[in-house]
Amino acid sequence: MAIFKSEKFLENKMSLQSVQQFFAEHAPDIEVIEAAESTATVDMAARVHQVEPGQIAKTLSLKVKQEIILVVMSGNARLDNKKLRTTLGAKARMLSVDEVINATGHPVGGVCPFGLENPLTVYCDVSLQAFSEVLPAAGSTHSCVRITPQRMAELTEARWVDVSQ
Repeated sequence: MAIFKSEKFLENKMSLQSVQQFFAEHAPDIEVIEAAESTATVDMAARVHQVEPGQIAKTLSLKVKQEIILVVMSGNARLDNKKLRTTLGAKARMLSVDEVINATGHPVGGVCPFGLENPLTVYCDVSLQAFSEVLPAAGSTHSCVRITPQRMAELTEARWVDVSQ
């Protein structure tokens, strides 16, 4: 069991480092914030960072046909499967925990569109545009960044979509 915990710690640490490296290269003015408490869920992150849950930018890892994609949306928004299918031209399914880690390099609860293990197509849902600042995770269950939705979309080359209820 101790080996498993140390492997998880190492995975989280490397994932966080990949995000820190991403920002060092692409947006050195943005600081990765590390919290003492877990921010692995929308409610936990909102409480720790003292923002409303909608400001937490959750990243969903999905498979559409044979492509793995990321959809970043407001923490209180729900995915509308019909809109998603219409927008992407096919039905999507959520990835398993192992698939998420393998595709993104980030642990569940720390998944974000930055510092990815593999290049993935990123979509930002219009629900994020209700906020001047959002807080997506930053590669670990204890980290995030504060960023405008527009800047996040620019840095990740995301396409804006309307796939929330």
